[in-house]
This record gives sequence, structure tokens and C-alpha cells, in this order.
Amino acid sequence: MKDNIHPEYYKTTITCACGNVIEAGSTKKDIRVEICSKCHPFFTGKQKLVDSAGRIERFRKKYEKFQNQ
Repeated sequence: MKDNIHPEYYKTTITCACGNVIEAGSTKKDIRVEICSKCHPFFTGKQKLVDSAGRIERFRKKYEKFQNQ
């Protein structure tokens, strides 16, 4: 193997926007993420509700003249 071709490997902390801190190894010293397994809807079981009713009503209003033909 060649010497001095690999990047430095650090013990780093990954910090989420929710406040969760994870210890890991990486080539970067500090990593910040917006979402992690503690706050992601898939892992928590809580899903953020999106106002889809407003979107559907706008779609129907836009294309209602084509349905009446």
C-alpha cells in the first residue's frame, strides 16, 4: 500500500437539529444534519400532516370546466 494517500480519520460527533448527538468515525471533524433516526417520521411513527385538501380543491376548481363537457 502507498503511504500518505488516505485522508485523516477522526472520531466525530454528528449533531441533529433536534439535539440528538451520535458518536461516529469520519473524515470530517463535526457533522450537522437536519434529520436523524430520533426525529424522522419513519422511525418515530409520527407523520406530519400536509394540507392536501387545499391542493385537491384547487385542482378540481382548475379543471372543473373539462369535467362538465
